[in-house]
Amino acid sequence: MLSYKVTVRNPSGLHLRPAGLLCGEAIKYKSSITFQYAGGTANAKSVLSVLGACVKSGDEITLVCEGEDEQAAIDALGSYRRRTGRMIRNRYNNYLQQHDQEGLL
Repeated sequence: MLSYKVTVRNPSGLHLRPAGLLCGEAIKYKSSITFQYAGGTANAKSVLSVLGACVKSGDEITLVCEGEDEQAAIDALGSYRRRTGRMIRNRYNNYLQQHDQEGLL
């Protein structure tokens, strides 16, 4: 069993989009992946479970991976925050560039 502590920095907490991204990453692994939060434990492979945790900005969660590919899973989820932050910024920048070229901005 491996664990990794994360402080949620998204101003909106784990709302639908980041919950979906987290679950999309978690389901790639055979290991059991959960996270512990102030109110209990949530299944990181279930969007409804993640949303039901009502994790807010500033909350600390502990990702827990247990199973045959736990090391790969914890490594991927540990870098999840950095990758998704870049992905969202890149999408926004691409949107701005496209609309600027079309004369919409």
